[in-house]
Amino acid sequence: MIALRPFLSLLLLVLTLARPAVAEDLSALAKVDPLRSGIIATGDGGLELRIALSQPVPWRLRMMDNPPRLVIDTREVDWRGVEALAVVRPGASLRAGAFRPGWSRLVLELEHPLKVVRAEMPTGAETRIDLTLEPTDAASFAAEAARPDLPDWALPEAADLVAPVPSGAGPLVVVLDPGHGGIDPGAEREGQSEAKLMLTFARELKEALIRDGRFRVVLTRDEDIFVPLETRTSIAREAKADVFLSLHADALAEGDAQGATVYTLAADASDEASAALAERHDRDDLLAGVDLSAQDDLVAEVLMDMARTDTAPRTERLAEALVAAIRGAKVRMHRHPHQTGGFSVLKSPDIPAALLEVGFLSSDRDFKRLSDPAWRATLAGAVLAALVAWADEDAVLRAAAKP
Repeated sequence: MIALRPFLSLLLLVLTLARPAVAEDLSALAKVDPLRSGIIATGDGGLELRIALSQPVPWRLRMMDNPPRLVIDTREVDWRGVEALAVVRPGASLRAGAFRPGWSRLVLELEHPLKVVRAEMPTGAETRIDLTLEPTDAASFAAEAARPDLPDWALPEAADLVAPVPSGAGPLVVVLDPGHGGIDPGAEREGQSEAKLMLTFARELKEALIRDGRFRVVLTRDEDIFVPLETRTSIAREAKADVFLSLHADALAEGDAQGATVYTLAADASDEASAALAERHDRDDLLAGVDLSAQDDLVAEVLMDMARTDTAPRTERLAEALVAAIRGAKVRMHRHPHQTGGFSVLKSPDIPAALLEVGFLSSDRDFKRLSDPAWRATLAGAVLAALVAWADEDAVLRAAAKP
């Protein structure tokens, strides 16, 4: 087997020379780490692959013939930089990109037929795809490549790839705000933190929304870093957000609260919100498309209050849609599922915004649910359904209101 240290030295050299990956519209649920990955040629003509990922993802392997190649399908990995691993043997090549909605594909062309003798994804301190391939004869390889595909895996017809969009101009822009992060872990329990749990859920929800085809999704943070509250709303405005959804999972020192809760800005917090925004924010960051740089605080507050008058009923309908969809998915909700508060991240006057408390880390049942990928997938599906229903209704009402 080739020694790993010389291989990594060669890999670092290739990384400096590799061309950039072709841009793809990927949700980037996970990212590849080329520096911790490797392709090693073994002495018997085989290969060992180690592909380090930022988090686990669904995946599958296939062999294809003419020419022989190994195919790894994932949902969904940002493969940028992976070309640097194509240093196996002369004639070998490796490419990656979007494959079908919600899935990406990595293809390694093989110099000769190989068979997979080990394939696993360890998810301990590091998540990896580990593969071991050994030489095989051409007939056996051809038989493996001709094996029928998995049920329901065949590519959809081209017409099916054109997903419907909400009524209006293009995809709905959703900004997802995973609460806390970095030096602010939020609530903590048994080695889990609110910040990391909500980042995981935000990534999963982003993937679900993008796979649906009707949404463009932006995260206020895509790693465990600290982002100031006012910066989060600035990110939403820069993205021209149609909806802002902040994600949290709190803990209570006393009491037995459990279940999801939807929060919107309290009416009595609106005046204070306008005053605080006018005082602290950059003047060009208060209202989309309105230059307030030459206006005093009073004028800015009045204009923001006018914008909030239009936005408030849209926000209320958003909250109602979220509660209805979450209940419809049989996800446990708090006994008071829609509440109000003065949360800073909800104070943008012209962007419908809600804070979704997905559960309470202080609740044994909620903590178990939050740690369950299947439960999170159900909740993500409910949020998706809520946003679709809200967008359709909102488009109809806004069209009817036009003169």
